[in-house]
Amino acid sequence: MDAMTPADPFAVATLEQLAAIYEPPRELVLKKVIPQLESKALAFIAASPFAILATVGPQGVHATPRGDAPGFIRPLDERTLALPDRRGNNRLDGLRDIIANPAVALLFFVPGAGETLRVNGKARITADPGLREGFAIQGKVPATVVLIAVEEVYMQCAKAISRSRLWGERARPAAVPSMGELIAAHTRGLVDPVSYDRDAPQRLLDTMY
Repeated sequence: MDAMTPADPFAVATLEQLAAIYEPPRELVLKKVIPQLESKALAFIAASPFAILATVGPQGVHATPRGDAPGFIRPLDERTLALPDRRGNNRLDGLRDIIANPAVALLFFVPGAGETLRVNGKARITADPGLREGFAIQGKVPATVVLIAVEEVYMQCAKAISRSRLWGERARPAAVPSMGELIAAHTRGLVDPVSYDRDAPQRLLDTMY
Protein backbone atom coordinates (compact mmCIF):
# COMPACT_ATOMS: atom_id res chain seq x y z
CA MET A 1 0.00 0.00 0.00
CA ASP A 2 1.49 3.36 -1.00
CA ALA A 3 1.10 6.72 0.72
CA MET A 4 -1.71 7.74 -1.64
CA THR A 5 -3.86 4.69 -0.86
CA PRO A 6 -6.27 5.23 2.03
CA ALA A 7 -6.11 2.73 4.86
CA ASP A 8 -8.91 0.16 5.04
CA PRO A 9 -10.64 0.64 8.41
CA PHE A 10 -11.98 -2.90 8.16
CA ALA A 11 -8.65 -4.55 7.36
CA VAL A 12 -7.99 -7.87 9.09
CA ALA A 13 -4.24 -7.87 9.69
CA THR A 14 -3.65 -9.85 12.89
CA LEU A 15 -4.42 -13.35 14.11
CA GLU A 16 -6.41 -11.84 16.96
CA GLN A 17 -8.64 -9.94 14.53
CA LEU A 18 -9.13 -13.09 12.48
CA ALA A 19 -10.06 -15.14 15.54
CA ALA A 20 -12.63 -12.53 16.57
CA ILE A 21 -14.50 -12.96 13.27
CA TYR A 22 -14.54 -16.74 12.85
CA GLU A 23 -15.71 -19.48 15.17
CA PRO A 24 -12.99 -21.96 16.18
CA PRO A 25 -12.82 -25.16 14.10
CA ARG A 26 -14.57 -28.26 15.38
CA GLU A 27 -12.53 -31.07 16.92
CA LEU A 28 -13.31 -33.28 13.92
CA VAL A 29 -11.80 -30.74 11.51
CA LEU A 30 -8.56 -30.64 13.47
CA LYS A 31 -8.31 -34.42 13.85
CA LYS A 32 -8.91 -35.34 10.20
CA VAL A 33 -5.30 -34.59 9.20
CA ILE A 34 -3.06 -37.64 8.87
CA PRO A 35 0.65 -37.93 7.96
CA GLN A 36 0.44 -40.72 5.38
CA LEU A 37 -1.64 -42.13 2.54
CA GLU A 38 -4.12 -44.83 3.61
CA SER A 39 -6.50 -46.94 1.52
CA LYS A 40 -9.32 -44.38 1.20
CA ALA A 41 -6.97 -41.54 0.22
CA LEU A 42 -5.25 -43.85 -2.26
CA ALA A 43 -8.60 -44.77 -3.80
CA PHE A 44 -9.44 -41.07 -4.23
CA ILE A 45 -6.07 -40.37 -5.86
CA ALA A 46 -6.49 -43.39 -8.15
CA ALA A 47 -9.79 -41.93 -9.38
CA SER A 48 -8.44 -38.40 -9.87
CA PRO A 49 -7.62 -37.19 -13.41
CA PHE A 50 -6.80 -33.63 -12.31
CA ALA A 51 -4.87 -31.88 -9.56
CA ILE A 52 -3.52 -28.43 -8.77
CA LEU A 53 0.15 -28.23 -7.73
CA ALA A 54 0.90 -25.22 -5.52
CA THR A 55 4.49 -24.03 -5.08
CA VAL A 56 6.33 -20.95 -3.85
CA GLY A 57 9.75 -19.62 -4.83
CA PRO A 58 11.80 -16.46 -5.35
CA GLN A 59 9.42 -15.26 -8.08
CA GLY A 60 6.33 -15.68 -5.91
CA VAL A 61 3.65 -18.35 -5.73
CA HIS A 62 2.34 -20.56 -8.52
CA ALA A 63 -0.62 -22.92 -8.87
CA THR A 64 -0.28 -25.12 -11.92
CA PRO A 65 -2.86 -27.56 -13.34
CA ARG A 66 -1.81 -31.19 -13.74
CA GLY A 67 -3.99 -33.71 -15.53
CA ASP A 68 -4.03 -37.06 -17.31
CA ALA A 69 -5.89 -40.36 -17.08
CA PRO A 70 -7.24 -41.12 -13.57
CA GLY A 71 -4.45 -42.22 -11.27
CA PHE A 72 -1.73 -40.40 -13.21
CA ILE A 73 -0.20 -39.31 -9.90
CA ARG A 74 0.98 -42.59 -8.43
CA PRO A 75 1.88 -43.65 -4.90
CA LEU A 76 5.27 -45.29 -4.54
CA ASP A 77 4.53 -46.07 -0.90
CA GLU A 78 2.32 -44.67 1.86
CA ARG A 79 4.44 -41.52 2.15
CA THR A 80 5.54 -40.85 -1.44
CA LEU A 81 3.69 -39.69 -4.55
CA ALA A 82 5.16 -39.55 -8.04
CA LEU A 83 3.93 -36.85 -10.44
CA PRO A 84 5.13 -37.08 -14.08
CA ASP A 85 5.93 -33.71 -15.64
CA ARG A 86 4.30 -33.89 -19.10
CA ARG A 87 5.00 -31.58 -22.01
CA GLY A 88 4.06 -27.95 -21.39
CA ASN A 89 5.21 -24.46 -22.24
CA ASN A 90 8.60 -24.91 -20.54
CA ARG A 91 8.16 -21.92 -18.25
CA LEU A 92 8.87 -24.43 -15.46
CA ASP A 93 7.44 -22.13 -12.80
CA GLY A 94 6.58 -24.95 -10.41
CA LEU A 95 9.81 -26.87 -10.99
CA ARG A 96 11.95 -23.77 -10.45
CA ASP A 97 10.06 -23.15 -7.23
CA ILE A 98 10.69 -26.71 -5.99
CA ILE A 99 14.44 -26.34 -6.52
CA ALA A 100 14.37 -23.17 -4.41
CA ASN A 101 11.78 -24.32 -1.88
CA PRO A 102 10.59 -27.95 -1.67
CA ALA A 103 7.31 -27.16 0.14
CA VAL A 104 4.34 -28.07 -2.08
CA ALA A 105 0.60 -28.69 -1.88
CA LEU A 106 -1.58 -30.84 -4.10
CA LEU A 107 -5.35 -30.50 -4.47
CA PHE A 108 -7.00 -33.54 -6.07
CA PHE A 109 -10.33 -33.39 -7.91
CA VAL A 110 -12.59 -36.23 -9.07
CA PRO A 111 -15.34 -35.22 -11.54
CA GLY A 112 -18.70 -35.95 -9.92
CA ALA A 113 -17.31 -35.91 -6.36
CA GLY A 114 -17.91 -32.85 -4.22
CA GLU A 115 -15.02 -33.48 -1.86
CA THR A 116 -11.41 -32.76 -2.74
CA LEU A 117 -8.27 -34.26 -1.23
CA ARG A 118 -5.42 -32.09 0.01
CA VAL A 119 -1.86 -33.34 0.29
CA ASN A 120 1.00 -31.24 1.65
CA GLY A 121 4.65 -32.20 1.68
CA LYS A 122 8.15 -31.70 0.37
CA ALA A 123 9.06 -32.29 -3.27
CA ARG A 124 12.15 -33.09 -5.27
CA ILE A 125 12.70 -33.56 -9.00
CA THR A 126 14.28 -36.64 -10.56
CA ALA A 127 15.28 -37.55 -14.11
CA ASP A 128 15.65 -41.26 -13.19
CA PRO A 129 15.29 -43.10 -16.55
CA GLY A 130 13.61 -46.14 -15.02
CA LEU A 131 11.04 -44.10 -13.13
CA ARG A 132 10.33 -41.90 -16.16
CA GLU A 133 9.90 -44.95 -18.40
CA GLY A 134 7.20 -46.23 -16.07
CA PHE A 135 5.13 -43.18 -16.95
CA ALA A 136 5.51 -43.52 -20.73
CA ILE A 137 2.39 -42.82 -22.81
CA GLN A 138 2.31 -43.33 -26.57
CA GLY A 139 6.02 -44.04 -26.40
CA LYS A 140 6.80 -40.68 -24.81
CA VAL A 141 8.29 -40.38 -21.35
CA PRO A 142 8.01 -37.31 -19.11
CA ALA A 143 11.12 -35.15 -18.92
CA THR A 144 11.18 -35.48 -15.14
CA VAL A 145 9.15 -36.88 -12.28
CA VAL A 146 8.29 -34.87 -9.17
CA LEU A 147 8.50 -36.97 -6.00
CA ILE A 148 6.42 -35.66 -3.10
CA ALA A 149 7.25 -36.78 0.44
CA VAL A 150 3.82 -36.69 2.07
CA GLU A 151 3.45 -34.83 5.36
CA GLU A 152 -0.27 -34.05 5.61
CA VAL A 153 -3.35 -35.65 4.03
CA TYR A 154 -6.91 -34.50 4.57
CA MET A 155 -10.28 -34.26 2.92
CA GLN A 156 -11.86 -30.90 2.06
CA CYS A 157 -15.66 -30.83 2.28
CA ALA A 158 -17.97 -30.41 -0.72
CA LYS A 159 -19.18 -26.84 -0.13
CA ALA A 160 -16.98 -25.10 -2.74
CA ILE A 161 -17.74 -27.65 -5.49
CA SER A 162 -21.45 -27.64 -4.61
CA ARG A 163 -21.73 -23.84 -4.56
CA SER A 164 -19.98 -23.57 -7.91
CA ARG A 165 -22.01 -26.44 -9.46
CA LEU A 166 -18.71 -27.42 -11.08
CA TRP A 167 -19.79 -30.90 -12.07
CA GLY A 168 -23.41 -30.07 -12.90
CA GLU A 169 -25.47 -33.28 -12.73
CA ARG A 170 -22.50 -35.57 -13.24
CA ALA A 171 -22.75 -38.73 -11.13
CA ARG A 172 -20.20 -39.55 -8.48
CA PRO A 173 -17.97 -42.47 -9.55
CA ALA A 174 -18.80 -45.62 -7.60
CA ALA A 175 -15.16 -46.37 -6.76
CA VAL A 176 -14.58 -43.03 -5.00
CA PRO A 177 -14.75 -43.23 -1.18
CA SER A 178 -17.50 -41.18 0.41
CA MET A 179 -16.84 -38.20 2.65
CA GLY A 180 -17.85 -40.28 5.68
CA GLU A 181 -15.47 -43.07 4.70
CA LEU A 182 -12.60 -40.62 4.22
CA ILE A 183 -13.16 -38.85 7.53
CA ALA A 184 -13.64 -42.13 9.42
CA ALA A 185 -10.36 -43.44 8.00
CA HIS A 186 -8.46 -40.23 8.70
CA THR A 187 -9.77 -39.85 12.26
CA ARG A 188 -9.40 -43.55 13.11
CA GLY A 189 -13.13 -44.08 13.48
CA LEU A 190 -14.07 -40.84 15.22
CA VAL A 191 -17.24 -40.78 13.10
CA ASP A 192 -19.56 -43.51 11.82
CA PRO A 193 -19.31 -43.29 8.02
CA VAL A 194 -22.84 -44.58 7.37
CA SER A 195 -24.61 -42.03 9.58
CA TYR A 196 -22.22 -39.27 8.51
CA ASP A 197 -23.03 -39.84 4.84
CA ARG A 198 -26.73 -40.23 5.57
CA ASP A 199 -26.85 -36.80 7.21
CA ALA A 200 -24.44 -35.14 4.75
CA PRO A 201 -26.95 -33.74 2.19
CA GLN A 202 -28.98 -31.87 4.81
CA ARG A 203 -25.86 -30.79 6.71
CA LEU A 204 -24.44 -29.40 3.46
CA LEU A 205 -27.62 -27.41 2.81
CA ASP A 206 -27.69 -26.08 6.37
CA THR A 207 -24.06 -24.89 6.27
CA MET A 208 -23.69 -23.87 2.63
CA TYR A 209 -23.70 -20.13 3.39
